[in-house]
Amino acid sequence: MRTTSTPAVLAAAALALTACGGADRPPASSPGKSVILITPNPVGTNSFLQLSVKGAEAAAKEIGASFKLYESKDPTSIAQNLDAAVRAKPTLIVGVSFSFDDLFATVPKQHPGQQFLQVDSCAKDQAANLTCVSFKEHEAAYLAGVEAGLLSKSGKIGVVAALDSPFVHRWIDPFFAGAKSVNASVTGTPLYVGGNNPFSDPARAKSQAQTLTGQGADIVAAAASGGNQGVFEAAAAAGAKSFGVDVNQCTQSPDTIIDNVLKHVDVAESAAIKDIAAGRAGGLKVYGLKQGGVGVNALGPDLSASGCAVASSPDVVAKVKQVRDDIVAGRITVADPLAG
Repeated sequence: MRTTSTPAVLAAAALALTACGGADRPPASSPGKSVILITPNPVGTNSFLQLSVKGAEAAAKEIGASFKLYESKDPTSIAQNLDAAVRAKPTLIVGVSFSFDDLFATVPKQHPGQQFLQVDSCAKDQAANLTCVSFKEHEAAYLAGVEAGLLSKSGKIGVVAALDSPFVHRWIDPFFAGAKSVNASVTGTPLYVGGNNPFSDPARAKSQAQTLTGQGADIVAAAASGGNQGVFEAAAAAGAKSFGVDVNQCTQSPDTIIDNVLKHVDVAESAAIKDIAAGRAGGLKVYGLKQGGVGVNALGPDLSASGCAVASSPDVVAKVKQVRDDIVAGRITVADPLAG
């Protein structure tokens, strides 16, 4: 799942801020093609941000462009980094997550000759020079819920999520709905990390997971980005199971992680960058199960080598594939918490 700082900075003030200090920040335009990626938080071990860097770097190399990464640490530094990027006049500026919603609602309009890409969200009243890529995470979370509903022995499952927000509920509500679709008696409880660093706090995430296992949950899904390892540790200690997000995290806790809610951010972002470089800019592209933008390891050809516990339950894998086909065909519609 994505990680983001609270979007508290007013976009109108963004370009009045001075550039955030740091290495490799160009003071003026550079020759040739160039891509600047701005993250809402330090990349560190955050799998979502790692994917965004991977996709941007790969695309930049393919189109013959230089690549620079501006890592932010809070809303103020996001605005400062965007100011620095605009002044550098690269071929493309990429902003990751809904932390850029307010900024990208105004800044692209103020700089119509500059191309922008927003990954994992899209500013309202989208400018013509802003391209957006988003995902149907809720479809993949529903599939993970189907696995949880079939594999839970206690009938109690939980989710440790970073924040109680509509976007984060895309990993919560569909997970519980998927579980109930195959086991009506399942009950689901979400707990939230919160605090000053909700997306990178493994200690608080572990504590919340311990609360859930103490209440009898035998499956606790992790939706806390950099805090996921804490959830895995608590689940393993309690003899419970878990789910990861974004990438295959099964190897981080062998025999504990059932599967992962995958989001192929790098693939979709790379495709968007190449489209923009080829003159096909603007609009919003949404990637779900049908487009191959989200999924679970149970659907992959390398499941046996994934290290995921679901590989030992072929009946569950078969059910997941059936439900995936039903969602793609429109026979099952997964409610999107972000849509209200």
